[in-house]
Amino acid sequence: MKNRASSGAGPSQRQLRVGELVRHALADVLARGDLADPALTGMLITVPEVRMSPDLKIATCFVMPLGGKDAKAAVAALATNARPLRGEIARRVELKYVPELRFRVDTSFEEGARIDALLRSPDVARDLDAEEPDAEEPDAGTPDHSKDDEA
Repeated sequence: MKNRASSGAGPSQRQLRVGELVRHALADVLARGDLADPALTGMLITVPEVRMSPDLKIATCFVMPLGGKDAKAAVAALATNARPLRGEIARRVELKYVPELRFRVDTSFEEGARIDALLRSPDVARDLDAEEPDAEEPDAGTPDHSKDDEA
C-alpha cells in the first residue's frame, strides 16, 4: 500500500493546519518587528504561504517584500535570522517539534499576472468568441413562453 506522501494526493489536513499556524506566527513576528536585525527593520514582508513537509519538521515559507523590491535580499536576511525566528515561532505555536524554516521568494503574483495576460491575449479572445453559440437565437426544440406572460 502506498503512503499518502508518495501518492501525490497533496498536503494532509494536518500539514495545512500547521502551515497556517506557522504562517500566522511568522507574519506576526515580522509585522511587530520583534527581530533586532537592521537588514529587516523598515522592510514590510508578507507571508502568503507556508508549506509543511509530511513529517512537519521543515516549513518552506514563501515571502515577498511589499512592492516586490529587493526580494532576494529579504530572503537572505530572513535565512540569516532563521534561528531566532524559529525561537519566536516556538513561543507562539505549541508544537512537538518546531520546524526548520526555509525561505523562498513567492512568485505566485507574477504567475497569476502571466496567466491573466495570456487569457486577455487576442488569440485566446478569438478562440473564446468562436466557441460561444449565438445567444440571440432561441433553441428550436423549446417553446418560447415569453409571449404567454404578456397576455
